[in-house]
Amino acid sequence: MEATPLPTKQAAPLRLEQALQLLAQAGHPPPAGEAGSTRWLQGLIDALVDLSSRDALTGLANRRAFELALARETDRVARSGEPALLLMLDIDHFKRVNDTWGHAAGDQVIKGVASALLDSVRPMDVVARTGGEEFAILLPNCGSAFGQTVAERVRRRVERMPVQVAAQQQISVTVSIGGAFAPQWVRSTPALWQQRADQQLYLAKAQGRNLVRLEPAAVSVVSNEEKRLLFETSQFHDLE
Repeated sequence: MEATPLPTKQAAPLRLEQALQLLAQAGHPPPAGEAGSTRWLQGLIDALVDLSSRDALTGLANRRAFELALARETDRVARSGEPALLLMLDIDHFKRVNDTWGHAAGDQVIKGVASALLDSVRPMDVVARTGGEEFAILLPNCGSAFGQTVAERVRRRVERMPVQVAAQQQISVTVSIGGAFAPQWVRSTPALWQQRADQQLYLAKAQGRNLVRLEPAAVSVVSNEEKRLLFETSQFHDLE
């Protein structure tokens, strides 16, 4: 008796036109090379990957890309002992902007702040939009001697930046900034690092906004969870 061949799963067709339309809507140039060639397809894939890691409004890294970068930096600092600073930022009284000028003006404010943040830091730093009016900056190799200066530069750059919200109307906005240094030579987690920076951001907002509050590196106490992570991975653990 002749065996009946098993049905084969059909490969899903490549939706190249939809992919190209998506890139065009995002203002991304089409991939280089002859359409359908290996070079062209690789360029299309690279462009889509880049697009998936970017915030659509500002072009900054999105939350997913930021979380990946933060995890990599947490691991790097634990292994190398090099300093790193995480800044969490919030646009002050952003709801007031939307209520007064409308959501289109709010979008202009968000884009203006994003541009100011990029202008204030190094190319190696990661600037991300993590929420509606919330941003984060990850600064590798930034020690406590420079952290306050960097954060103040960011704050002043935003404060001095006028934003066009109507034909004849410009407004000024400010940001509150909280920051924390990664504990060096300590196996930590991205969540604990971000929690420390968020705590400083809450202080900056509670104390009047348009302020910078950084957790001093010298008082970054190792938490119980970090102690547990350290001992669980210690080479001496197996000798007990």
